[in-house]
Amino acid sequence: MTRLLSIITVTYNAEIFLERTLKSITANLASIPPDQRLLVEYIIVDGASKDATLSIAKSYHSMINKLVSEPDKGLYDAMNKGLGLATGEYIWFMNAGDEIHDNKVLARLLPLLSAKADVYYSDALFVNNDGSVVGLRSEVTPHNLPRQLTWQDMALGMKVCHQAFIPKRVLAPHYDVTNLSADIGWEIDILKQSTQNYYLDFPLCKYLTGGISVQKHRKSLIDRFNVLSKHFGFLPTLWNHVLIVLRSMLQKIK
Repeated sequence: MTRLLSIITVTYNAEIFLERTLKSITANLASIPPDQRLLVEYIIVDGASKDATLSIAKSYHSMINKLVSEPDKGLYDAMNKGLGLATGEYIWFMNAGDEIHDNKVLARLLPLLSAKADVYYSDALFVNNDGSVVGLRSEVTPHNLPRQLTWQDMALGMKVCHQAFIPKRVLAPHYDVTNLSADIGWEIDILKQSTQNYYLDFPLCKYLTGGISVQKHRKSLIDRFNVLSKHFGFLPTLWNHVLIVLRSMLQKIK
């Protein structure tokens, strides 16, 4: 059966955070009629976790369409596996610890997908590990959110969190598993192909701060520079990174 939307969660030793993700998806599925639930599939790709991740996931078996647990080569390798398993027209990554923003998001989103835009995107609410709110990404970071998103908007960094970015599956390439900033390259590749990008005036997700790119910050920055150089050229990217540093300093002062 072909679905309208595939929601994909990637996990590895995520026993502390996974349940908040599962609860948010369960609540959203419960908020829509049974016929609409058939339009959504939920996939979990686990990297052979050694903690209680799998047992927690299996306790939600009734709302999981596909569950795979096997060794992988890291986050983006697992996300590529999720892409391979997905059958939905659109794909939405909601990884362990991330949450759908509120219980009504799916009910609002599904009818809008009938517009058949290439990409749907929104703001994201940043939260800490304990669930406390940091604020909307567009307000607490220098990344303002364009109402008419294009790939050129990524010249100064990632404008949209991948958890707030829902593209057509046919436009989605595999992630570069060697690059810690593969998500920005992935979004740019998709936006270069898209002709209609639909801004959603409600946040799609709660984004759990402190991911792998934060844990390995230096390599992430180098990888981001390489991604942006590929798309915008070396010298423009070098200049843009000067602007990024200045912008970050101004943000801290504010």
